[in-house]
Amino acid sequence: MSKLDDNLAALDGHLARFRETGILHRIAGADHANAATFDTLSPVDESVICQVARGTAADVDKAATAAHDAFPGWRDMPATERRAILIRIAEGIEGRAEEIALCECWDTGQAYKFMSKAALRGAENFRYFADQVIQARDGQHLKSPTLMNITARVPIGPVGVITPWNTPFMLSTWKIAPALAAGCTVVHKPAEASPLTARLLVEIAEEAGLPPGVLNTVNGFGEEAGKALCEHPKLKAIAFVGESRTGSQIVKQGADTLKRNHLELGGKNPVIVFDDADLDRALDAVIFMIYSINGERCTSSSRLLVQDTIRAEFEAKLVERVNRIKVGHPLDPATEVGPLISAEHFAKVTSYFDIAREDGATIAAGGARHGEAGYFVQPTLFTGATNDMRIAQEEIFGPVLTSIPFGTEKEALTLANDTAYGLTGYVWTNDLTRALRFTDRLEAGMIWVNSENVRHLPTPFGGVKASGIGRDGGDWSFEFYMEQKHIGFATGQHRITKLGAA
Repeated sequence: MSKLDDNLAALDGHLARFRETGILHRIAGADHANAATFDTLSPVDESVICQVARGTAADVDKAATAAHDAFPGWRDMPATERRAILIRIAEGIEGRAEEIALCECWDTGQAYKFMSKAALRGAENFRYFADQVIQARDGQHLKSPTLMNITARVPIGPVGVITPWNTPFMLSTWKIAPALAAGCTVVHKPAEASPLTARLLVEIAEEAGLPPGVLNTVNGFGEEAGKALCEHPKLKAIAFVGESRTGSQIVKQGADTLKRNHLELGGKNPVIVFDDADLDRALDAVIFMIYSINGERCTSSSRLLVQDTIRAEFEAKLVERVNRIKVGHPLDPATEVGPLISAEHFAKVTSYFDIAREDGATIAAGGARHGEAGYFVQPTLFTGATNDMRIAQEEIFGPVLTSIPFGTEKEALTLANDTAYGLTGYVWTNDLTRALRFTDRLEAGMIWVNSENVRHLPTPFGGVKASGIGRDGGDWSFEFYMEQKHIGFATGQHRITKLGAA
């Protein structure tokens, strides 16, 4: 048997229970069903995986109440005990990494080549934040002439976490691990298009000893369960990953309850290649950052700004490589690009092929469906583009790269910043002073020089402009999930102004 056959056989065993029971909500350590359900489909062959409980405002209320009731106990649990639970969650993820990867591939269409590592990265998230638990509440001593000023941090309370469908398990751990480490309790609403691994995560957490109600999962749609989550008065904050338009709606929905929001939103990220760069490495990075993960990630470098002196040669090499990318079954370890998440998203991505032609760009590679079944699309390259075209301004969120030439450093900077988004930027040059100048003026929350996106957990992750509000990673995560507190202790009998005294 091939590895693909092995993976399919193992997957069938993992999915058997979901086919029998469906995916239910998990609230206060118990399963909850709904009369209304929806089907989750595999993008590989458009088959029904199982039925999923369709959450309502009443379900969200139960989950928020459970998180509210569990909060004091979790907040007050000794830090060493909370740390031990988070470490056991990491160990549980590692123990079920293969199951997580197979379910994720089938549910999302992501290639096993990348998802086989995603669960382990989720475990790393829990281990990292477990190690921060003890000092998370530490503060500062800020002495003044009359006071000993102490700062401290306390968990904000129950929070809502809304995660996307592209790499759902890993992105869920990015949000949930620091929230639990901070001492918060969580109501998690996974994306309706990919709910399988959220169920696995809450199971692993409870098996690791997480008390009931500390992590609750409610499935459903954004306009129903998601809206109720954002409006619920018992939830103090919303951490969201998704598109910018939805982020705007979340802010509006949480306004009446003064929700704190952390929004990790979309991007139209530039990769700028100057003619003095290591072009072979730049080529590898450009291809990896748009065609891996099916192009369905917010940090993908979807706009290539390439200096006109090397444009023809660089694009010719791009075409050759893009045409060799292996599109296929996501459970085949050789596959590099799998199917897109859904029929709706497939229609959106493929609509840009006609848009590119109408705007006057050239489809140099791809630009068509791949195969007859499933939501597969050919890796695509647009050339002859200008930055005012829709293919250069709108987030396509698929394996589609738009190449735009530039002449000077000043022009490259203008093009790079000429977008509503500002999540990431990638700069390829061997001129150190240029790199310093350029990154200082590039409007992006994260920038890599002579590198693809290499995530380092202690660093801040987030964007500017329409790409979001707030930062994940390291102490920045605790700044979101915790409240800052100041206490001033008088060090003597300083003069107090007297009013109304005789």
